[in-house]
Amino acid sequence: MKVAWEGVYPAVTTKFTSDDQLDLQMFETNIQAQLSAGVDGIILGGTLGEASSLMEDEKDVLVRTAADICNGKVPVIMNIAEQTTKGAIKAVEKAQTNGASGLMMLPPMRYKADDRETVTYYKAVANSTDLPIMVYNNPVDYKIEVTLDMFEELIECENIQAVKESTRDISNITRMINRFGDRIKILSGVDTLALESLFMGAGGWVAGLVCAFPHETVAIYRLKKAGRIEEALEIYRWFLPLLELDINAKLVQNIKLAEVATGIGTENVRAPRLPLVGAERDHVLRIIEEGLANRPKLPDYLNL
Repeated sequence: MKVAWEGVYPAVTTKFTSDDQLDLQMFETNIQAQLSAGVDGIILGGTLGEASSLMEDEKDVLVRTAADICNGKVPVIMNIAEQTTKGAIKAVEKAQTNGASGLMMLPPMRYKADDRETVTYYKAVANSTDLPIMVYNNPVDYKIEVTLDMFEELIECENIQAVKESTRDISNITRMINRFGDRIKILSGVDTLALESLFMGAGGWVAGLVCAFPHETVAIYRLKKAGRIEEALEIYRWFLPLLELDINAKLVQNIKLAEVATGIGTENVRAPRLPLVGAERDHVLRIIEEGLANRPKLPDYLNL
């Protein structure tokens, strides 16, 4: 299935049962909610997906299950976060076999590769597959930045097509457009900068709080695209306290707690993560409860 790299792409959470097995029933419940809201793709195995905690066979199951649920409605994108080039190539092969339509790809994990090593890593993986690739550029959390000069080399690979822009530098979107035009599709990767990024030229949003609030997220994107800016801004301003739950070390626990509140998830996480407790949990719940109490009425955004 072709990947347009435009629109809203939820980085979905991985659902677990209370005895630490994959909860495929709740996984489907959440993905169906995303599809009903009008998302443009599903991303598996990112930070929110607790990728570092998943077993290899679990990743296979998640891709196959998501591909079955989506059934060609939207592309399923698998995140590749590996320590070695060999491991990444193998992970890509398995993702494609299991039904992924595209890839999101981090630089090498654990080892802080230099620019030459990072470019070589991406090129080797890109040249091993015909799946389209979105570079996940997040130097804040993962300590390696993919610079514009590095992208100049990477776009020699035709299937390196997009970037999840998570540098936190809004002006980087303009730099990329000035240098590469529309050769690299840009998707915002930071919830609290998403609408600002769309205004600056990003064509998509890899979203986190969409896991709990899919309709509001897609409404913001569709309204902005339709030029109904004030309506998009009104929803976004309501959303911001909730979006800030995504820029936190416990974003997984925060967002899963929000999913419980909207009926499309559970709090279950995989150790060493633990569900929130005490004052920390109360603080997050207050933000969620206030958001629900003031939840905006949405226009018919799917028919704009």
